[in-house]
Amino acid sequence: MPYRVGVLTVYMDAMYPVSDTAANDSSTDRSGPLICELLQKSLSGRFEISKTNIVPDDQSAIRNWVQDAAQSREVDWILTTGGTGFGIRDCTPEAISPLIERPAPGLVHLIMSQSIQHTPLAALSRPVAGMVERTLVLTLPGSPKAVKENLSPEVLKVVQHALDLLQGSDGRQVHEELGLSERLPTLAKVHHDRHAGEQGPTSTPVHVVHSPDEPIHVRHREDEPIRPVPAATTETRQHDPHVLHHHSHGCGRHDHVAPVPRTGQQHLSHDPTAPVTARHRVSPYPMISFEDAVNIVLHECRPLEVVALKVNSKLSGHVLAEDVFARHDVPNTFTTNVDGYAIRSNQGPGTYRVVTPATHSLTQELPPGTIMRVNTGGPIPVGLDAVIMVEDTQLESTRKEGHGQDVDEETVRTLASVEPGENIRKPGSDVKTGERVCEKGELVGSIGGEIGTLAFVGQHKVKVIRKPVVAILSTGNELVDVHAAESARLPSESAEQWTGIYDTNRPSLQAALEGLGYEVIDLGIAPDTVDAHLKPLKEGLEKADLLITTGGTSMGATDLLKPLIERNLNGKIHFGRVAIKPGKPTTFATVPSLRSSTDSVDRNKYIFALPGNPASALVMFWVFVVPALRKLGGYPESRCCLPRAKVLLRDDMPLDPRPEFHRVVVKCTSSGLEAFSTGGQRSSRVASLAGANAFVALPSKTAEKTKLSKGSYAEAVLVGELRV
Repeated sequence: MPYRVGVLTVYMDAMYPVSDTAANDSSTDRSGPLICELLQKSLSGRFEISKTNIVPDDQSAIRNWVQDAAQSREVDWILTTGGTGFGIRDCTPEAISPLIERPAPGLVHLIMSQSIQHTPLAALSRPVAGMVERTLVLTLPGSPKAVKENLSPEVLKVVQHALDLLQGSDGRQVHEELGLSERLPTLAKVHHDRHAGEQGPTSTPVHVVHSPDEPIHVRHREDEPIRPVPAATTETRQHDPHVLHHHSHGCGRHDHVAPVPRTGQQHLSHDPTAPVTARHRVSPYPMISFEDAVNIVLHECRPLEVVALKVNSKLSGHVLAEDVFARHDVPNTFTTNVDGYAIRSNQGPGTYRVVTPATHSLTQELPPGTIMRVNTGGPIPVGLDAVIMVEDTQLESTRKEGHGQDVDEETVRTLASVEPGENIRKPGSDVKTGERVCEKGELVGSIGGEIGTLAFVGQHKVKVIRKPVVAILSTGNELVDVHAAESARLPSESAEQWTGIYDTNRPSLQAALEGLGYEVIDLGIAPDTVDAHLKPLKEGLEKADLLITTGGTSMGATDLLKPLIERNLNGKIHFGRVAIKPGKPTTFATVPSLRSSTDSVDRNKYIFALPGNPASALVMFWVFVVPALRKLGGYPESRCCLPRAKVLLRDDMPLDPRPEFHRVVVKCTSSGLEAFSTGGQRSSRVASLAGANAFVALPSKTAEKTKLSKGSYAEAVLVGELRV
């Protein structure tokens, strides 16, 4: 079977002087065709070029192409060329690194060693290698010389072996070509001898699956699920009979055991039906940085489908999915930009009879000695070429009704002369036919400017990215709905005896979501049982695009969210712990969804399982969920996260070992933006968010620095309107 290869060239201005056309002009690309030539001439003859493209040095363009190619399952190996150096515009590693699910550092070392043999400048390259889904991705420099050095026969032979393994092969052929086949029986014998004395003569060899930086997975029998063993120290590995140091080709058998994913059939979460004694005592989910977590969220979330909506107030908050062009000139005829009288410019000051559009047709010339009263924006009658302002006239006489009451102007005296075209707007002076008035990707804001512009040019409908629908669910036996509390609990219990907790998360999140213009589905409160959780979870995933839960994400005996997502909803947990305060157990997962009738691709549904403490839930909503909602709604990635600003601290702020979001009130003063702490920052203290409009991003505590002092500057995430 051939290896299907996708080749992506990243172009930069220094590489292509005419950068606007380089993406469409393959004749300017030398490295991409060279890659194709080297692969097609390789000794194996098994490389087949199935996709090629040229994109600008833009992270989103690079990342989207690689992601789409990997998810299409139409390529086994993706090679990129360009953008891996130290240049200001070099961004290929930054674009691709968030996609990598299983890094391949050995490949990086191999290609670097090939280039460094030729020039020490190769050390300035920043290659990335690893797996995206089941596709191998490798980044190469943009220089044809470096490409040739990196794709040496030795490298291609190793890559071929990697591709064989990814396709399920046992790799025997490559072992033989590399002269390793004679070693395999020896390795197997060592493995068997080591365990024969410990397990008895009838035992089955242990099969080991391991990659650097991941837990070792072992299986003792063919019918036993592979179980993870935490990463061990050297001492542990020497004494644990179940752990064998080995290379990634497996041992005990000559063939390869398929890699075991961290989610799906191999779950990190505990079995929710098992007794409490079986729960984890230490979280199996790796702690990741806040920055990595945000990158994962933005990578996984993809804009929803395009819909056509009427141009009205409900359009606010949507992102345009099309350019909008004026269908006709605006104004489409000569109009006045003041209140006054349309007149011939060659008529000087004097007394004139007054007519109006109601008493004289605009298409008929006025008789001599006549002027027409016009209002701002009104059309100019034929034959007249100026407008005199009402302030430059004087009433001479009025027309009366039968009872002698004044009803209208009869004659007025003009007090000044006017120039041709004075106070007149020409056709198309605001917008000309075919002119673009709104751009694809533009946000329709709530201030009104975009909606007004669309209405101004007569656009009654427009295509936009659909805004996500959000479902919210609180979990916990102890929670009571604040509106149901009085009738459900307090009549039978005194206030002193009552041990419930009012659910603050659902009302808070619903207020925030609806304030941002999102439709919200309230799923209520789920008690701490599997069945009570599953029903609202499935309802939320069916009706909404994104589900927010609060509570049940930590290490409690009844914390069920992670197990149910993995085991019952077939979901993939992308992270389950974040090195941030508040909000360490914040969890982000995707759940597969059936293809909709309006969509051409299968879509995921998204779950944010937030901590139950109210302040934690709200802070994590603003820094994680809001960027996800914006990405789903079509916001450009650069605008998905909330804006940050430099602020002057007006209070001392102690530091924590974890980076922290400290709730503050930011005010605009004559000295600039100043931040005032809201007081105690305990994660359960929702009052710390009352009045808060920003979070100061505090760094981790160090031995040298234990606080940020009053008067120092820090960066703040802005979540609300600034105070004065």
